[in-house]
Amino acid sequence: MSVHLQKEIEKLKKLIIAEGTVVEESVTNAVTSIEKRDASLAQQVIEMDNEIDQLEVNLEEEGLKILALHQPVAIDLRFIVAVLKINNDLERIGDLSVNIAERAIFLASRPPIDIPFDFKNMTANVRMMLTHSLDALVKLDAQMAKDVCASDDIVDDINRKMYGQVQEGILKHPERIECLIHCLLVSRHLERIADLATNIAEDVIYMIDGVIVRHKVENYVSST
Repeated sequence: MSVHLQKEIEKLKKLIIAEGTVVEESVTNAVTSIEKRDASLAQQVIEMDNEIDQLEVNLEEEGLKILALHQPVAIDLRFIVAVLKINNDLERIGDLSVNIAERAIFLASRPPIDIPFDFKNMTANVRMMLTHSLDALVKLDAQMAKDVCASDDIVDDINRKMYGQVQEGILKHPERIECLIHCLLVSRHLERIADLATNIAEDVIYMIDGVIVRHKVENYVSST
């Protein structure tokens, strides 16, 4: 690898880390605004989305420039391709954080719902998955990425449980159906963030091992 290409790749790595940091903050603030019924914090998440969008554009431009000027091969090419895909996933996670924040603003304006939704446990798992997927990228740790993929089932189980709770809540409190639907959407958005964190982990595995595990990740993780 040329010295110049190495510098460009290091720059790209710093850009994806910077974007990941902002996205993690957005997710954290969004779920905190739900837990604390903080409409002001939720509004900050919405306003932060423009920053994430600009970071995504800047990184994509840098990645495409490296591909055009240096024509990298092997691990360098896989790294750049993986980063470009992860860049898109991070932007989508930012959008989902905005969706959660919008639900938080609505719910903060309504009386609390007396149903023990397990948002705390769900958000803890989602944030762990996102953090570890990005750590796996920085540390080039395939095992950490595989662990993230395996954790997705936990979030899926919590989401299914919340779906059942919302169904029961609608039967018991039909007058609160709008709030219950918003709660269900928050759960769905968190579950989708977990899916995107899994996508990031899969791209890290591809980058390190050169293996595309999408659609067959369970078999790959269990066999390694």
